[in-house]
Amino acid sequence: MMTLAYIACWGCACLLLHVFVGYPVWMWLLARVQPVPVQKQAVTPTVTVVIAVHDGGRDIRAKLKNLCALDYPHDNIDIIVACDGCHDDTGVLSRHCGDPRVRVLDFAERRGKAACLNDAIAAARGEVLLLTDVRQKLSPTALRELVANLADPTVGAVSGELHLEDVSTGFAQSVDAYWRYEKLIRLSESQSGSTVGVSGALYAMRRELFEPLPPGTVLDDVLIPMRVAATGRRVVFEPRALAWDQPSQQPAEERKRKIRTLAGNYQLIQLAPWLLSPASNPLWFRFVSHKLLRLLAPWLLLLLALTAAVLATRHAMYGLLLLLLLAGMALVVVERLLPVAGRWLPVRLAVAFYYLNLFAAQALIAFTRNRGLHLW
Repeated sequence: MMTLAYIACWGCACLLLHVFVGYPVWMWLLARVQPVPVQKQAVTPTVTVVIAVHDGGRDIRAKLKNLCALDYPHDNIDIIVACDGCHDDTGVLSRHCGDPRVRVLDFAERRGKAACLNDAIAAARGEVLLLTDVRQKLSPTALRELVANLADPTVGAVSGELHLEDVSTGFAQSVDAYWRYEKLIRLSESQSGSTVGVSGALYAMRRELFEPLPPGTVLDDVLIPMRVAATGRRVVFEPRALAWDQPSQQPAEERKRKIRTLAGNYQLIQLAPWLLSPASNPLWFRFVSHKLLRLLAPWLLLLLALTAAVLATRHAMYGLLLLLLLAGMALVVVERLLPVAGRWLPVRLAVAFYYLNLFAAQALIAFTRNRGLHLW
């Protein structure tokens, strides 16, 4: 029995170390030892901007104005707004924005983002697709920076960088800390080959590489780039193509969105089981390390704590491990009782780590209870 406890404890510790430290460090080293540069060029292919939106009347005018301000040849852009069963004035505002390049696809029935993307991209005219969400503001040079990467024939898709602004609360600072960590991993993946996902707020791809999404797909920003990588093209990250968004200020605001996206990883395996095959998925190691093992992390942490408690009577090292885990939980409690403590980096990191794993555990429960995750 004790032998199993030792194996479980060390196995959990090694997997957790790999997921949160080992894999990021490995990607960072690989990007420096064996970099794969992108041959960027200043090109201006025709581009269709696609925005799938549900009840986005509050943001659509600002978004279209932002797109009109992009530093890109006016005649080389057209814009499609796909309204997914909108009950507000999103469609009307889009049609009367004063820009003849804007086309509106108005769907009376609410079918989810994936269905809207399929229909909008089927109607696209551009050589390149720019996919973006209604809420985020793009930098004027974002599109130029993205398509410059597509001048390299080995690149099939390219993600922009999402910046969080108005990071005012301790929880928002924790979200920002986690997102900075995530972007460093994506940059290293890109510099050493390909990333395993893109930012849904801003990414571009060759239209010829798009395949219709299965109905109800949640993580289009993972499935699409993984399909691109499967064709032998690279998926890269462009930190100079910027989008700005507002972070959640409290855990309750972040919970619904995060659980849905994390549950989307389970759905992804259901929709595309080939992702689990090293023979079919050229990014298998990265996908498993970056995406799948994170889903196991809360359960690994729980088993680690239980086995450390059992083994603490055998060796002081396991007692120390248990104390470290409890100290991390204590930092989260301190932040909840004293929000100003969130300004301290160790507290921010502990809070981000805690909620990431809490939401990952809840995502599994949510997915097993309800497979219909596709609506907004």
